[in-house]
Amino acid sequence: MSSTDGSSLDDAGNPFDDVDGALVDQQPSVRDVPRGIWVLIGALFSSSFASRAQLVALGLLVYRRTGNELDLGLLGLAEFAPLFVLSPLSGTVADRYDRRTVYGIGLAVEAAASAGLAWLALDDDAGGIASIMMLVLVFGAARAFIAPAGRALPIDLAPSGLVERVVALRSVAFQSAGIVGPIVAGFIFSWKPAATFMLASVAYALAIVLVRLVPGSEVRRLDTVPGARQALRDAIDGLRFMRRSPVVFGAITLDLFAVLFGGAVALLPAIGEQRLGVDERAVGALYSTIGVGALITASILAVRPIQRHVGRVLFAVVAVFGAATMVLGLTSSYVVAVGAVLVLSAADAVSVFIRATIVPLATPENMRGRVLAVENIFIGGSNELGAMESGLTAAWWGLVPAVVVGGVGTLAVVAVGIVAFPALRTIDRFEELRASP
Repeated sequence: MSSTDGSSLDDAGNPFDDVDGALVDQQPSVRDVPRGIWVLIGALFSSSFASRAQLVALGLLVYRRTGNELDLGLLGLAEFAPLFVLSPLSGTVADRYDRRTVYGIGLAVEAAASAGLAWLALDDDAGGIASIMMLVLVFGAARAFIAPAGRALPIDLAPSGLVERVVALRSVAFQSAGIVGPIVAGFIFSWKPAATFMLASVAYALAIVLVRLVPGSEVRRLDTVPGARQALRDAIDGLRFMRRSPVVFGAITLDLFAVLFGGAVALLPAIGEQRLGVDERAVGALYSTIGVGALITASILAVRPIQRHVGRVLFAVVAVFGAATMVLGLTSSYVVAVGAVLVLSAADAVSVFIRATIVPLATPENMRGRVLAVENIFIGGSNELGAMESGLTAAWWGLVPAVVVGGVGTLAVVAVGIVAFPALRTIDRFEELRASP
């Protein structure tokens, strides 16, 4: 039978798409997102703004005091090391206790660490680099507990049919903070370094207030008897689930190796000088293009999220990421380079959106913290290792071969993944992945 607008109807009167006979989605819009989720998105923006602003201020503060590039690298190590060590425990905590409480306590520790950094920034005699590194270690430990709880909360709260939009809105908040935070930090640091860290502390405090306003959700929690040995068993259970789930394991593995081979963004300063012949301001504009491309893409996905052929889209955008990386390595035109960075950042944003929806959605509620904690190690580590891989290959083979080979490696990962992960490739809709509690 036919409806008045020419589309087909099934026996129950539901409209069908004339093209492929699939049911037309009566999808809710962004306006239907519950108030509690908007409050959570506000908390995510505030905490992300604080983190990105503080990251810039830390780099400027440390380099101003030591003038040693190695110390900048140690900053990243000091923040990542606690994440690597504590993630098995933090994932179990996120599954056992109210994730809002875990998130709020982590934010409180970060706010205190930022206030401590503000005190150290007031006076060169207030504390040396060792004191700064200790506070960064504390900050990284808090981040280890925040990450799995903060990643799981939007999925816990999202009603059926709104998961994709909620994940996209989370990405919009993160990308917006990534653009605004560094700009604000640069201006304030030039006026008074300590004020940048105090602003971060206030932003973390605001996030705590917002998290307290987020409503609870009826999710199943981990109910094993607490204890050190049990915590280890619980963490291993999360690893086993991830390995047994072809969709979750495939999504994480694909992203890990694509980022590992496609870390050419770390070489933008060298690309700007050797290939494009531009100054530091033009290189800075290239970096900002990454955030702009990701933000535009995330905003589009929040309004029109991907509805069909999810698996095929994932492999396609990772392939586009690899191809754009190759273009970036081969071109000597600044305009083409800007276009390549815009395309690869947009493709990466779509890939991250799909993975950030697939992994928690396909994971049972009482395992999300542990699985997301493990994912955080792999993805966080792949970013660092990808930058190192790009630097090493550039030193061995030269700049252009390093970038091009990285793009080719990404395309090879796609080819292997299509064969190795058929369950991931054949995903049609996100909702078909929702795991039972």
